[in-house]
Amino acid sequence: MDSIVAPVGGVLAVLPPQMRDPVLFAIPFFLLLLTIEWTAARKLEHLEDSRPAAGAYVTRDAWASLSMGLVSVATTAGWKFLALLGYAAIYAYLAPWHLPPTAWYTWVIAIVGVDLLFYTYHRIAHRVRLIWATHQAHHSSQYFNFATALRQKWNNSGEILMWIPLPLLGVPPWMVFVAFSINLVYQFWVHTEHIDKLWAPIEFVFNTPSHHRVHHGMDAEYLDKNYGGMLIIWDRLFGTYCDELFRPHYGLTKQVDTFNIWTLQTHEYAAIGRDVRAARRFRDRLGYIFGPPGWRPREAAPPAQEAARPTAVASAD
Repeated sequence: MDSIVAPVGGVLAVLPPQMRDPVLFAIPFFLLLLTIEWTAARKLEHLEDSRPAAGAYVTRDAWASLSMGLVSVATTAGWKFLALLGYAAIYAYLAPWHLPPTAWYTWVIAIVGVDLLFYTYHRIAHRVRLIWATHQAHHSSQYFNFATALRQKWNNSGEILMWIPLPLLGVPPWMVFVAFSINLVYQFWVHTEHIDKLWAPIEFVFNTPSHHRVHHGMDAEYLDKNYGGMLIIWDRLFGTYCDELFRPHYGLTKQVDTFNIWTLQTHEYAAIGRDVRAARRFRDRLGYIFGPPGWRPREAAPPAQEAARPTAVASAD
């Protein structure tokens, strides 16, 4: 497009004439890799009686993931448009300086900054139930494969708010979106059981399939670990790292046994509503909303839904 939007008071003039989302270019490669993995995995579906075989696909589960991903493309575009307006205003009127978009260090700040803020948001999403209600959809599959990577949430409002420091620091708004798209594209390949541990220096610095299998595990040892997007160093620095000790069990600690994509996206919001209505004290209502998943008053009966949180086996915030 020749221009994103005609400048209004100089706010939108900060956007470049070309703004392409890397995710859109990556979609054909996502689908190609998914098709290859799915085709190879068909013979694996029934190799184990007690749990899915490593890398297995179940058709209804995979289609649910794909459908959630397609809807997410549309909802994310809407959230990004709203963010674009806000970021442009922040960048134009509040940023003390404007970083040059052609400088290498601006790209480093944008890409590393997005990854650090993703880690922060991702960690919050697992510890604050209201935000977990959105993020849990990505963890709801009991399989871990490339289809699971596309099982995305529909409400990106939390991430939109989390990126605000970047335009405030002078990173051009379009670069914030490109950096996040790069981050999202990177995270696709870590959703597989077909790649074992890599060369030790890579495993030390970057998020890998081994690290991310841990994150999707619902086993007690793996809960709330390995939040990194592209880099695993944040987990190592902030005490949330865990090595892959055994093959995880995937899904939520209380599985949601449905392939209905609306239910998968909204069931935790409904559970929060039931718990809040049943609470007798105002502080308990706040606890059900802003406490960690599974929080409840000591003297209270179990909440409407126990913590739907990640576990460890084959199974995106």
